[in-house]
Amino acid sequence: MGLIDKIDDIGKPAWIALMVLSFIVFWPIGLALLIYLKWSGRMFCSKRYGRWNTPDGRDAREEFRAWRRRHRWGRDAGPSGNVAFDEYREETLRKLDEEQTEFRDFLDRLRAAKDRAEFDDFMAERRNRPVAEPPPAAPTTA
Repeated sequence: MGLIDKIDDIGKPAWIALMVLSFIVFWPIGLALLIYLKWSGRMFCSKRYGRWNTPDGRDAREEFRAWRRRHRWGRDAGPSGNVAFDEYREETLRKLDEEQTEFRDFLDRLRAAKDRAEFDDFMAERRNRPVAEPPPAAPTTA
């Protein structure tokens, strides 16, 4: 049984303590150990159980997705069981979507007007700029 197996038996606290100690002694060793722990999967998920499986064999990703579906807010939350409240919620969300669209259109028009004004100022400045006279020709000596 090697050193890595012994540390794996102790668990994450042993790896963390070893990493902290290695940073204190000589930081490049600590950095190398941190990279090794991340690469090998020992730091964030146990190698024994696979990357996304819990100790009892369940898929952690699916559990998280199911939790998110149960606790989702907003439009995708599903019916509450009260028809009047569901209608009110849908109407309010529809009004908010309309206001958001109107506000985005307003900002687009405002940006376009600002761009147009800046371009007009540039063109006016360019037209009113005095024409540079060509430099005088050097006298020729023959």
